[in-house]
Amino acid sequence: MKKNSVSRRDFLAASGVSLATGLTAAKAAAKSSAPGPVERPNLVFFMPDELRAESIACYGDPVVKTPNMDRLAREGVRFNHCYVQNPVCGPSRCSLMTGWPVHVHGHRSLYYFLRPDEPNLLRYLKQNGYDVFWYGKNDLLASQSFTGSVTEWGSHRGQGRPSPGNGNPWPLNDPHYYSFLYKEGGDRRNYADWGNVQAGIKILERQQEKPFCIFLPLSSPHPPYTAPQGFHNMYDPAKLPPLRPIGLPNKPNFYEAIRKNYNLDPLGEDVFRKIHAVYLGKISYTDWLLGELLEAIERTGHVKDTAVFLFSDHGDWAGDYGLVEKWPSAMDDVLTHIPLIVRLPGGAQGHVSKAIVELYDVMATSLELAGIEANHTHFARSLMPQLHGGPGDPGRAAFSEGGYNVYEPQCFEPANLTPPAIYYVKEKLEVDHPETVSRAAMIQTLEHKLVLRPGGQSELYDVAKDARDLHNVYGDKSYANAQENLIGRLLQLYVLTADVAPRDKDPRGSPPYYPTAHFKEDDWQKKILD
Repeated sequence: MKKNSVSRRDFLAASGVSLATGLTAAKAAAKSSAPGPVERPNLVFFMPDELRAESIACYGDPVVKTPNMDRLAREGVRFNHCYVQNPVCGPSRCSLMTGWPVHVHGHRSLYYFLRPDEPNLLRYLKQNGYDVFWYGKNDLLASQSFTGSVTEWGSHRGQGRPSPGNGNPWPLNDPHYYSFLYKEGGDRRNYADWGNVQAGIKILERQQEKPFCIFLPLSSPHPPYTAPQGFHNMYDPAKLPPLRPIGLPNKPNFYEAIRKNYNLDPLGEDVFRKIHAVYLGKISYTDWLLGELLEAIERTGHVKDTAVFLFSDHGDWAGDYGLVEKWPSAMDDVLTHIPLIVRLPGGAQGHVSKAIVELYDVMATSLELAGIEANHTHFARSLMPQLHGGPGDPGRAAFSEGGYNVYEPQCFEPANLTPPAIYYVKEKLEVDHPETVSRAAMIQTLEHKLVLRPGGQSELYDVAKDARDLHNVYGDKSYANAQENLIGRLLQLYVLTADVAPRDKDPRGSPPYYPTAHFKEDDWQKKILD
């Protein structure tokens, strides 16, 4: 075992999970102490950045250790098929808080966030008696929206010096430079994510007269791929399951463009496996943070009156396909399929909802929990039936979209970085080759997934047989019926969600016209003022 590695026993112990307690005993204890339903519960939104569903143990990863996420699933409801509305931070978060697909109000870039004239979940909560506390990154609200939506906000540092893993360790001309693979970091408590979770814990420790919402938009496991001591080398790359292979046919043009422009082609399989291993380490670190939060909720007696939500804004390639990070018009399952786990006082325990849901359903669900009626038109659905053990809608489809139009240059990232910056090549590729980031729309059912990309390679996958998006069968005659059906459903969805009308109405009649008097005197100022 390496010097800074953490054994499974040590990790589970640090996370508050006893090795001696079996799953059956844990379930029995949870049921015996399960809280009853509560009106207007407190809300805790634990939102890691770039966390894909399949890399969590309770979602099927055979290697990663996520005891606290797994525990939350045992004590609540896990949604097996939750999808985001966009594969990039800002647009996805705007959809989350409004219940709108990104096309409804043009939230398709990292430079257009929710403004005061637009609805958002946090403002609904604050205006209806909740204190809203936000600790972590933004990528959601325009600056002028904070005061009306949030009671207190900020981003806190860790308790010590900045992590030594923050800097790029590779020479600029090294193929590793833009791989986002960095060296091991420092102590787990030296990170902003730890500081922000601690800020949330302090709210739990207060005597609160009003219900509260704690929003924790964390940074991990977002790249660079570096994790604290004990987590960075937690997983042996050689013992991971096979990654999705490089060079698959009929894939969008940005696959090859990213590998070429990031200079990733010279890197071997071992590098991408290491990237994936560190990504899993970052997830285990995030899970440890969740354990700290859950322990505080228990210690402060808030289990009985607080709903806990775990979700993310999108996923990460993390070495799959020989790729890193994400791309604005990519619709791979590792980017759009995210975890959603909810523990609700009085709700179902250990229930797994296998129907498709969408991330922005969190908004509708939270409003119902808080007893608030939305005063804007939205397309999110409350998940309250599933949270009480219901199955969900087996025929539902998920919708996601991404990419930019060349006639809307304001949507693109500015490309004003210089080569040492880790995102230099990404921004440059988008601007130099906008065809790699063309508009795309995805519709996903439990059977098939279609990605329409009018300016590039469209995709169709037989999800039942090919859950890893390996074999693009778009245009295959044997899938003609499925392809035609999904195109029709996608068109129907666009027609039905194309826009939303305001709730207030203008009078159809003309307003009264009042003539203005005209005077012949042209020197009245002199006569009056002199």
